[in-house]
Amino acid sequence: MSEPEPQRYHLTLTIDGRPTMHGWWADQAVADRKFLSWIGDYGSTAGAHITLTGQTDGRELATWP
Repeated sequence: MSEPEPQRYHLTLTIDGRPTMHGWWADQAVADRKFLSWIGDYGSTAGAHITLTGQTDGRELATWP
């Protein structure tokens, strides 16, 4: 049995600076799709901020708004 892939991409949703939801994905393409999905689902929420971070280097890959 093979080892599961490490969860390298972290997506967070904060509303008015408070952490509300987060998720981890091993595949960047999946994380990118989730990022866009969360913008569609939560982007109109007042005070929402969505961030996708790569955990290998801690770099912010995408942010909204």
